[in-house]
Formats: sequence, structure tokens, C-alpha cells
Amino acid sequence: MAEAHAAVAFSFQVTQEGVDVQISHDAIKAVYFSGVRSWRKRLVRFLNRFQTGVYPAKFSSLLYLTLTVMLANMFPFDLTFGMIEYVHVTLFSRAYYRATLLSSLTSTLLSCLLMWICFVIIIRNLLKGLLCYQGWMYDQRGKVSLTTKLWGIGVKIMGGKNPQLYSYQSSLPRMPVPPLEKTIARYLLSVRPLLDDEEYEEMKKLSEEFKTTIGPKLQWYLKLKSWWASNYVSDWWEEYIYLSGRSPIMVNSNYYGLDLLYYVPTNSQAARAASIIHYLFSFRSLLDKEEIKPIMMQNMIPLCSAQYERVFNTCRTPGVEKDTLKHFMDCRHVMVQHNGRYFKLPCYKNGKLLNPKEIEFGLEKILSDTSSPLPGEEHLAALTAGDRIPWANARNEYFMRGVNARSLHWIEKAAFMVVLDDEEFDLKDTDPVGLSAIGRSLLHGKCYNRWFDKSFNLVVFKNGRFGVNAEHSWADAPIMSFLVEHVLGAEYMDKPFLPSGKCKGNLTMEPLPPLRLRWEIPEACQEVIESSLSVAQALADDVHLHVFAFKHFGKGLVKKFRMSPDAFIQAALQTAHLRDKGHFSLTYEASMTRLFREGRTETVRSCTSEMTAFARSMENTNVENKERLHLLRMAAERHTTMYKLAMTGNGIDRHLFCLYVVSKYKQVESPFLSRALKTPWRLSTSQTPVDQAGTFGKIGKSDEIMKTIVPIGGGFGPVADDGYGVSYIICHEDLIMFHVSSKRSSPETDSGRFAHNIEKAMLDMKDVCMSGL
Repeated sequence: MAEAHAAVAFSFQVTQEGVDVQISHDAIKAVYFSGVRSWRKRLVRFLNRFQTGVYPAKFSSLLYLTLTVMLANMFPFDLTFGMIEYVHVTLFSRAYYRATLLSSLTSTLLSCLLMWICFVIIIRNLLKGLLCYQGWMYDQRGKVSLTTKLWGIGVKIMGGKNPQLYSYQSSLPRMPVPPLEKTIARYLLSVRPLLDDEEYEEMKKLSEEFKTTIGPKLQWYLKLKSWWASNYVSDWWEEYIYLSGRSPIMVNSNYYGLDLLYYVPTNSQAARAASIIHYLFSFRSLLDKEEIKPIMMQNMIPLCSAQYERVFNTCRTPGVEKDTLKHFMDCRHVMVQHNGRYFKLPCYKNGKLLNPKEIEFGLEKILSDTSSPLPGEEHLAALTAGDRIPWANARNEYFMRGVNARSLHWIEKAAFMVVLDDEEFDLKDTDPVGLSAIGRSLLHGKCYNRWFDKSFNLVVFKNGRFGVNAEHSWADAPIMSFLVEHVLGAEYMDKPFLPSGKCKGNLTMEPLPPLRLRWEIPEACQEVIESSLSVAQALADDVHLHVFAFKHFGKGLVKKFRMSPDAFIQAALQTAHLRDKGHFSLTYEASMTRLFREGRTETVRSCTSEMTAFARSMENTNVENKERLHLLRMAAERHTTMYKLAMTGNGIDRHLFCLYVVSKYKQVESPFLSRALKTPWRLSTSQTPVDQAGTFGKIGKSDEIMKTIVPIGGGFGPVADDGYGVSYIICHEDLIMFHVSSKRSSPETDSGRFAHNIEKAMLDMKDVCMSGL
């Protein structure tokens, strides 16, 4: 708002009596506080860079070292082993320098600083070396090796205390490039159950040709990049997988997240939206100050935090050849979309974040506004839902100057988009129709009431339920999941609503009023908007989403079977897929690589030979449960191993993808890479993490609390036209949520049918495992 206030802070008018100068003191005050907040934020970031630059050491250790050395010199005892004398001779050896107290003190301070810097470098490199060790992941549960025990002691000693969000970033190892031979061997192993003998031999021949011709040269370029770049995958993954796609990002890329299932704090749309907005800005404040703790595996291994940098104030902008991500350093407003109109809602005044009551006041003004959308405004967001090239051309032609450019700038700069939706939904674990309906609304809505280019849309429905639609290029789903968990946890603990449903608190200041955006959209542009809407509507109508709650059992019972819950579910998905289609398909499960600097995801190829053997045994009436259980354990063990390989940088697909990118830069063709990367993922799966930072665990550990406040995840569209997309979240001991998507146009798929097959497979597998107890 600083720009808007500056425009009206000072004005003058020449009259017959002279020059009439008018100064808006409120506007000057707002500009002043804006500058103060901006410089305070810069100072905090500057200081944080120093702190993270020496972590796990602290600047206080420099003071302690200096005092210790000076105290020892009084006895005398030189803890610097002659460094003080060397520095003194070097700096003050000339004849006109005399040995004074000041020169001695300067030499001591410089020597202590040099010793401390050396100490910091040693500690940081020791920590980096320790974090490169991954043997802990391959130890059997309950049988920790001596090496891992010693490593764990070292990490706890060197890991420091009270880390900030980015404290470990420079200590995280770079993602390694796997050996070419091992990647090819793992690839051939992964496709063996999907190919017949002739196809497999052909693929094997292509792989051998690749290994002996251009493969080693491409591998050399990748290794060179891995030594130079922070991560040899992430930048290409973002650019070519996400930003270079020219098809709609709605459904195809964006994903959604749901509200809590059982906890309904208020039915007031304005109050719930105000509460969530306030807690989101509070989270952003912690993010700016880097006061959020990094996520730690096993309470001692840090995960990369780089993806948090673009949660807020970020927007994808369309391009003819590829899109770009635009991130703004700061923003103090949200953009509110309601009934086809756009409002800029300030959330700060005088440098202070408004409380929920004050934000609710502004939202109620928007809800009570009965004005009609301007020509072309109602369906404007359909440009972000359709193909990217028409949107890029329209943006360059109609939104680069004048009032349209200003309005679009406020949308793209906004902290995030808020949608006050005119629909309402009830969430019940016994109502898959209702759950599926709200999932579809969050995934694509009406195709014109979500700004799909924003980092995320906060969608609040008429009865107070909410959800998010997130753009995928800037970060992966666990980042949004972490954000939503933090907000929901804070809301649950603070209980910010009155019995009437309104927000607690008072108007401590008069909020700045919402500003209606203005548009001048010509008919030619309106035609482009309607064309994009028709493309998006056809895509949305084709989505078949089925969301259901599996309440028969959860991770509690699976753990009694001494089995990974994720491996158990993946085995159920393979069994369900075999029953649904009569064959197996290449299966994608997302795994994270955030053990490495700037790591994102890797693929776990879940359809292994062990998985298919187990799934076939479930359809063979001649196989006894004892044999099925044995096959299931082998499949689960193999899946767990594949997952660990993916997490530790030894996956298959990111390596092959980067080799393919290098081949394109080198303008060489590889039949092996082309064949390997063009096979569609007809079963794409992803598990949503739960309580990543212990937000809900801090509220309470009782079963009743955990069952009330744990989120129920979200979903995404199908990756292949004739395939399924399955997202699942293991909510607690007795609940697993499944989000199944497919395309209605495919005669091979039916989300409801596949959901039924998943449920039946889970129950059948339970009977198999129970027979072994």
C-alpha cells in the first residue's frame, strides 16, 4: 500500500490566493511505517545470514574464546600457541610501532578471531561430512550398527542447538550422481514385470548400446554439473517439467488440500477466512525471521528448507515458450475474489498485522458489496486455467499497460489469493460424494474462480469450510502440508471464535478499506478468455474424482504386522490395479530427496517383481495365506529398499531425466533414453505426510485429540489419460484417506470402481496378515 499512499500523501493546487498545499498525515505515517518495516526486515535477514553462516557455532563462542585466551595470558599461558606473537610481530614490527597495551590487545583479538574462524570451518565441514553418511537408513529396526551409533553421537555433538530455518543449508551435502551402470541395472529390474521376454531383451540391448556409446559422455557432463551446481536435478526439473509445459496447469499440475474432517470451529465465512489469513501472515512473519525450525528426521538429520522461500508473494507468469516464477520480497495485502470481482485487501496498518477481527471487518465489506463484475472480469481467471500460450499472448497484448497492468500487478504481487466461494460443503467420513464434491471444487472450481498461477489459493466456502489449491512449480506438496498444519494447529489452540461464530477481539484500529480492482478488457480479449474457459471446462468435466475414508483400520494394525504402512498400501494399490484392469502398469510414487541441498523429489517405481508376485497370489485360489504373507513381506521389504535408494539419491528417474536433458543440449539421440522416459505413468501415487513439525503432537497425544485435528490430505489429477492418480494420507491409528482421480473419457478407468477395489484389497490383505499372527 505504500505506493498508493505515496500518491495521495502530498498534493497541491494553485488558486487565486496562492498555492494550497495539502498533506495527508495518515498517508505519510503509513509510508513511514512501511519503510521502517522494510528496513527492519532487511536487518533481520542480514543478521540471520551471519548466524546461519557460522552455524553450528555461535557468535557468543567468539566472546568466550577471547575471554579465555586473555585470562590465560595473565598467568601467563598462551592458548594460541604463538599466534598472538606472530600477529603482533607481523602488524607491529616496524620501528615506529611500540609495544603498547593497544597493540597487544589488537593482536590478541585478531588471533582469537582467526582461531575462531578456523574452528567454525572445521566444525561446519565435520557436520557436512557426518550428514553425508546414509548408512543409518539401511540398518534394521532394533539392530543399529556400531558405526551408526558413533555417527549419531557425532551428529548430536556437532549439530548445534536451536537452529534457524536455514541453519543447515550450507552443511547439507550435494546430491550425488549415481553410477550409470547401477541406474541402468535398476531400471531394467523395474520394467521386468511390465515387459514380455522379447520387449525386455530389446530394452536390454538398447541399454547396453547406451552404456558403451554416448552414456559415459553424458554422465561426465552430469558429474561436472553436480560439482558446480547446488543440485544437479532441481533447476532442470523446475524448468522443463513444470514451467515448460504448454497445456493447462489446472488439474494437470496444480493440486488441492482439504480442511480438517471433524473439527468445525465456525460456520461464518468471513470469520474463518479472517482467522486463516491472520495465521498465514503470522507464519510468513516467522518465515521472514527464519524462526521456524527445520524438519529433522530421527530428531537429528535436517531436511532442506529451500522450498519455503517462495511460499508467499509468488506467482507464475505465462510465456510463449515457457513460464517464469515471479517472487516479490514483501507484500502486505491479499487479493480477494468474490462473485467474479477482485478486491485488494490490506492486512497491515502502520506496520502492524491486523488481528482477525479487523480482517473480518474488511471481508464483510467485500461480502456485502453488491456491485456487478466489469465486462470480462467475471471469467478473467479462466486465462490461468487454459492453455499457456493464449494466456501469454493475451498478457502481452492487453495487460502490460494502463489500468489492466496495475490490477494484474496487485494480483501477482499479493501474498496469496483468497476466494470467498459461493458454495458450501459438509465433510463427513461416511459421505464420499460430499468429500469428492469439495475435492473437485478445490481442484478446478468453476474454472474461472481460482487464480491458478498464484503460489496458492485459499478457498473459503459459505459455511466456513476451507481448502487450498496450490501451484506445483515453486515447491512440492509437503511444504503446503506443513503450512496448513501450522495454521490449523494455531487456530485450534487459540480458539479465535466467539459462540456466535464471529472472531474474538476488538477493532484496535480502523482497517484500510478493500480496494476494488478496475479493468478495461476489450472484446478481443474477452474472446480469448471465453476460449480458455471452454478448454478448461472440458478438462474439468473430464475429471472423475472419488474421495473416501478408509475406517476399517489404519497404521496401528499395520505396524502390528511388522510392516511399513506405506509398503502395505502400495501392495494394496497393485492388487487393486490388477483386479481393476487385469494387468499391471508403470507406477509412480513420489519420494523426497531433501536430505540434499535443494532436493525435491524422486520416483519410487512401486510395481516391482515382488509386488506383482504378491498381487497375482491374491487372485490365485490355489495359494495359501501363509505363502501370500511371505510374498507380501518380500514385496514390502523390496519396496522399502527402493524408497531408501530414492531418498539417498540413488533413484532411477531423475538421473535418466538429466541424462536426457544433456543429450538434448548435445543434440544427440538416444533410443534408450527416449524409450525409457516416454512410457506413461498409468498409476501415479503420493503419500501426504502428517504432522511434519509436531504441530499437532504439541496440542496433545490422546487418541481423541489426534483423531479430531489431523488433516485429511488432498489430491491431484491423473497423470495419464487412461490412468489413475491416487493420493493417500495415513491420518492416525484408525483412518486412511484416499483421493482417487481418473478421466471419464477413458473406457479403461473408473475412480469409484478403483476405490472399491482398493478398499477390498486392503481388507483382503488384512485377513492374510491376521492369519500369520
